[in-house]
Amino acid sequence: MIGALGLATVTLAAAPAFAKGGVDISAQRTAHVGESYRVTGHGDDDAAAFIRVCLESHSSGQKAWQQVSCGTVVATGTEAQDVAHIKAAHEGIVKYRAVVYGLTSPTDHHPVRERTSGLATVSVR
Repeated sequence: MIGALGLATVTLAAAPAFAKGGVDISAQRTAHVGESYRVTGHGDDDAAAFIRVCLESHSSGQKAWQQVSCGTVVATGTEAQDVAHIKAAHEGIVKYRAVVYGLTSPTDHHPVRERTSGLATVSVR
């Protein structure tokens, strides 16, 4: 019985640790050309000492996601957020996502992408 208990202890200690956190995004569903609208992203992650949330956009005609803005760097344990005010320039569908980046210090120049949100879609008419 002691051998089995010792084996269970070793097995539990070898189990991998998983980072906790999440990321969300919100935006209004429709906007008119010339109108401004707000996109908000917020999230957290305990895999890094510091975190930052950035917003990215993608619309038809673009080949890649474009960074819209980034919020301030905060210490882990504090929810990071970014709010962008965007003026609708032309008709079409614009997709947005929020990304949580992990940093080793507030001035880290090599952030690591930790989490990406689902999509928020804005239909510009």
